[in-house]
This record gives sequence, structure tokens and C-alpha cells, in this order.
Amino acid sequence: MKAAEIKVSYINKNEQKIKISSSSSAYELILNHWDLNIIDFMEEVKVILLNRANTVLGVYELSKGGSTSCVVDVKIILNVAIKAHASSIILVHNHPSGQVIPSETDKRLTIKLKEACKMVDLELLDHLVISRDSYTSFSDENLL
Repeated sequence: MKAAEIKVSYINKNEQKIKISSSSSAYELILNHWDLNIIDFMEEVKVILLNRANTVLGVYELSKGGSTSCVVDVKIILNVAIKAHASSIILVHNHPSGQVIPSETDKRLTIKLKEACKMVDLELLDHLVISRDSYTSFSDENLL
């Protein structure tokens, strides 16, 4: 009996090193990875993967949902971060309504993810709720 193999690629063709130093630099980076044509239409969740120096290893597109919600599987986030040898992550999702106030569901997810990250020596640096024009940082608001 042969089990399926999971393939992991460590190829980084981007020679430019991007460093995240604040929530605003994370927001600026993630907008370049977002389809602004649908940011007001569909909720999406992405994860910024970082090394110990807060240099971006990559951006992982976790899921796309409807106009009010998206599936977020903590196991998949941890799996991707571990395979990328990330030291820390930033979770990002948009609110198609344009309102960037975190919901109670957003807060519960953040707590769950933060606890799960601790188990595998990974740090959740921030959770950004974004829109086309603004964002809220869980870290900046002391919600993390």
C-alpha cells in the first residue's frame, strides 16, 4: 500500500526582501496581493508567512467565501506555516461591507489561532481586518 506524498516547494524567485515592521507595512503588502475588483464583493482570508527577521517568505491564499463569511481551518494555517519554515504569521481577511471592526467570530478565531500557534512554536504577530481603504490591526488595538 502506498500513501500519497505531499510536495513542498521552497523556491522563492523574488530576490527583493520585504520586511514587515508595522501593521501599515503589512496592509500595504497585502493590498498588492488582493484582487481589488472583488474586495467589496467576496470575503477572502490570506496568511503572511514571515521568518525570524520579519522578512516575508510568502503570502498564502487560504480561502474565499461569500459576502459575509469564509472558512478558516487552523490546521491548514499551521501546516502551511510549518512547511514554509515560518517563525511567525499574520492573518488577514477582508470585510466586503467596508467596515473593518472585528466581529466576535473574528476575535474567537484569533484566540484559537494564537493558542494553536503556541503549540508549534509559531507566533501570531497580528490579525488584520481590511477593506479597500482602511484596516484594523488586532495587535495595534491590543486584541491579540
